[in-house]
Amino acid sequence: MIKKATTLLLLFFAFATKNLPAQQSELLVYHPIQTDRDGNIIPWYNADPAIAYDHNLHTIWDFWFNMRRDLNGLPYYMNHQVWNKNIDDPRGIGGDQFMMAISSWRLLYAYLGDENIKANIYFLAGYYLTHGLSPANCKWPDIPFPYNTLIYSGIYDGDMINGKDVAQPDKAGSFGLELVHVYKIKNDPVFLDAAVKIANTLAANVKAGNADHSPLPFKVNVFTGKTVLLKLKAGTGKSTDTACYTSNLTPTLQLFFDLIQLNKGNTASYKIASGKILAWLKKYPIQNNKWGPFFEDVGEWSQTQINAMTSARFMMEHPQYFPEWKTEVKGIINWVHLNFANEKWKKYGVIVTNEQSVYPVPGNSHSSRQASDELLYVSLTNDTTLYNNAVHELNWATYMVDFDGKNCFPTDEPWLTDGYGDYVRHYLRAMATYPELAPVEDHILSTTSVIQQADYKGYFKKYLSVEFDKPDTGKVKVYYRTFDNDGTELIKLKVKPSAVLLNDNPLKEIAAGEGYTWTTLEKGGVLSVRRKNGNKVIVAE
Repeated sequence: MIKKATTLLLLFFAFATKNLPAQQSELLVYHPIQTDRDGNIIPWYNADPAIAYDHNLHTIWDFWFNMRRDLNGLPYYMNHQVWNKNIDDPRGIGGDQFMMAISSWRLLYAYLGDENIKANIYFLAGYYLTHGLSPANCKWPDIPFPYNTLIYSGIYDGDMINGKDVAQPDKAGSFGLELVHVYKIKNDPVFLDAAVKIANTLAANVKAGNADHSPLPFKVNVFTGKTVLLKLKAGTGKSTDTACYTSNLTPTLQLFFDLIQLNKGNTASYKIASGKILAWLKKYPIQNNKWGPFFEDVGEWSQTQINAMTSARFMMEHPQYFPEWKTEVKGIINWVHLNFANEKWKKYGVIVTNEQSVYPVPGNSHSSRQASDELLYVSLTNDTTLYNNAVHELNWATYMVDFDGKNCFPTDEPWLTDGYGDYVRHYLRAMATYPELAPVEDHILSTTSVIQQADYKGYFKKYLSVEFDKPDTGKVKVYYRTFDNDGTELIKLKVKPSAVLLNDNPLKEIAAGEGYTWTTLEKGGVLSVRRKNGNKVIVAE
């Protein structure tokens, strides 16, 4: 069931009705800035954010899918972290490039039902597994290396700054989590087995942590087991143990939780390790806002927005572990505003978000993340003070996307992390939180499970084994299949469906328990399907 305060709906309608475009003279990356009649920024493509966001999702995916191949036969994004049309960029991949892409494509597949997206997920996960893991006989076995030190080798074997044999445990946790998701889509135990091995290595190395040492280090040599040191300050030549610290541990937590739920792997060690990480998060970064490094190409200590807000979203999605989450998440949001707010475009009614302390420039990924996470906070707390800037921030980040789907960091280059995997998911999450931001089309916006199959093509009588009450309702609007037999999906639809079937059995339109509810919006509406005993859903016209 969708719970939205009337005041929030009124805010949205007031926001939408004044979006009458006016072109400004200032160019923002690829496009002249467009504003509404009050001078606030609106998306470049269309005054309606829902239409504009959807357009960007399509063009970004098309750009990624059709990206040229390198001379070694691999798609360009398998070798490089920055797009260059005419020559190959000399840098290898980003440390989180593949896991971020899988994260976004999983949501995008449910939204679009494009089988090419699912195929790309399998390719990314499978190739990384067979070309990027540490040996089984080393001290940190079976975890992914974040970089290809020989760019065209097709092998990932180290770290961008620290060279061969160095891995980043937090990125291993993220990849392990995405492997669980891939397993749930394909039901292939290869992905689950690899996720278990990653989790086993991480759990075996989790420490209690303190103010200067996180439960897992930021960078480690997988053969010696030693933490790799960062420089205290660029150019000083001094070393420090800051590489013992990163707060990007919530993906690893979720990996442990998911495997415990599946009862796979060394669940006893996962429970112990997750307890240590939770206790450390509560005692240290949530209290002192010491969020620390994330990015593979930074060789010194840096505070990062991504670590702070990734943790904040985890807290909002798991309030049972954080009794004071409302106050604590608001504290994290305020800290980000204090340290990373960028007011360059304030005259257009928007304050955007910088990346990190050593690189204080605004980012398309970081601004869209901040916006989607703040929208989640608004929906859960009814704190409407954050709503307008969040939507304006999403609008601002649309200007980074060119007509062809190339997505450029606003003052930098077209990064294949920030513009793709760490961009698409934030718009989809925003749509799931506020379906008014999704177009008036048929789209699965969210699930508490994982979508294995999604079809929007119209007539799917092959899925039907029972007749509808009316002979003219054999047309199927949406068909989908999930991993779990128990879950909830939100689906944006043009019109209310005539029937909803779960495993061929009609569901009742009821407010609680197994069934469905329909919420009418100004345009279209949202179907909430609650499943208790099935995983195949048919939504009929």
